[in-house]
Amino acid sequence: MDCCLPRRKHPRLDDYDYSTAGAYYVTICTHNRRCLLSNIVGRGIGPAEIQYTAYGKIAEEQLFLLEKRYPSLKIDQYVVMPNHIHAILLLEEAAGDSQHPTITGIICAYKSLTTRACKKLRPIDKLFQTSFYEHVIRGREDYDEIAEYIINNPKQWELDKLYSEK
Repeated sequence: MDCCLPRRKHPRLDDYDYSTAGAYYVTICTHNRRCLLSNIVGRGIGPAEIQYTAYGKIAEEQLFLLEKRYPSLKIDQYVVMPNHIHAILLLEEAAGDSQHPTITGIICAYKSLTTRACKKLRPIDKLFQTSFYEHVIRGREDYDEIAEYIINNPKQWELDKLYSEK
């Protein structure tokens, strides 16, 4: 291994079982944070409106297809922003099921299926960044704060740390 290469930080908690029933907040960014998924219009004039691109429509559709693929999964809150997706995923206990999906497995499947569907529409090298951000939601107050952030994200797009015009 080259000593000059940066070490990639693994963002998951070391001793946490990501197949545990609970609520998880995830953020998935596009590759190089390119604005490929939607456009935010109407800021300052009235309520911000999200207009999906063709890729964004596929991204939303694939998000809800995850619930069919993983019966113990529910998509609770979400927003498809120009260069990222925020979602609260609820993993429920699956009765009699010894195999629980992990959040990492779910997101990997989502990114793969979404990219494959987008490539059928128009060729694209890479749609999403390699990793994703996750946060284990720890109670009602934590959930409410995150849900409010997701709902308000479009009208605060220019203040978002992921904001980009490209």
